[in-house]
Amino acid sequence: MTTLTRSPIEPVREPARLHRVFSAALRSPGVTLSVCVLVLVLGWALVPDWFTSRSPLTGAPADRFRPPSVQHLFGTDQLGRDIYARVVHGAALSLRATVLAILIALGGGVVLGLVAGFFGRWTDAVIMRAVEVTMSVPPLLLSLTLVTALGVGTAQIAVAIGATSVAAFTRVMRAEVLRVRAAPYVEAAILCGARWWRVLPRYILPAAVGPVLALAALDFGLVVLAISSLGFLGYGEPPPAPEWGSLVADGRNYLATAWWLTTLPSLTVTIVVLAANRLSRVLEAKGGHR
Repeated sequence: MTTLTRSPIEPVREPARLHRVFSAALRSPGVTLSVCVLVLVLGWALVPDWFTSRSPLTGAPADRFRPPSVQHLFGTDQLGRDIYARVVHGAALSLRATVLAILIALGGGVVLGLVAGFFGRWTDAVIMRAVEVTMSVPPLLLSLTLVTALGVGTAQIAVAIGATSVAAFTRVMRAEVLRVRAAPYVEAAILCGARWWRVLPRYILPAAVGPVLALAALDFGLVVLAISSLGFLGYGEPPPAPEWGSLVADGRNYLATAWWLTTLPSLTVTIVVLAANRLSRVLEAKGGHR
């Protein structure tokens, strides 16, 4: 009778993390609600016309400062524009910038973390000293500095926030690479003569990337908040673009008479951030543990 054994140089394959996230969502109403919120916002970004037929850029002067109602769910602004329509259409700007920032941070962090953790020595020392210097500066201050150099706009904000977040991703990726690098199957692969360009993508990257993806999910909410904050300060798309941060800034002069101009867009950003953070905890718990 023949006994089948696993090759010593093959990593143990874990169940799909996505399947475990969905299983947790079915058991947790909070996770289910978070997924529904994020799917709704994604729908706003992809097909805004399905959720509102009103224009986000033009309004009726006769409808100025209308409070929230059935006709105008989020009320109207000083120009008679529907705030709900502006929030829905602004989702595309905010989420596009968020995804771009996370991709920049994730890509840069994974590459630098792989190089630093696998090769070590002077390569590790140079990369980690640069990471420590970057992380010693407050993220918002560093983002403001980069945005000032790059110029005003949502894309520039995304690049600045993504570049600022690379250091955190690099540290997490390096720590995971050091852990996986010492695994028996990786050492066996190296002793068998496998070159680094085969070891890294086949054995180390699949086993080390889980916590980094969890960090990317956690950063989703933080990046939405950071982009909205810089948009609030005037570094986002210029008016009349309905970027979420600029919507909050536009209504601050009317808080006493039209509270909904600032409150409802702010509440939207808050709900999206909380939903993303709730889902990221599930990803970290279900996907990060081994």
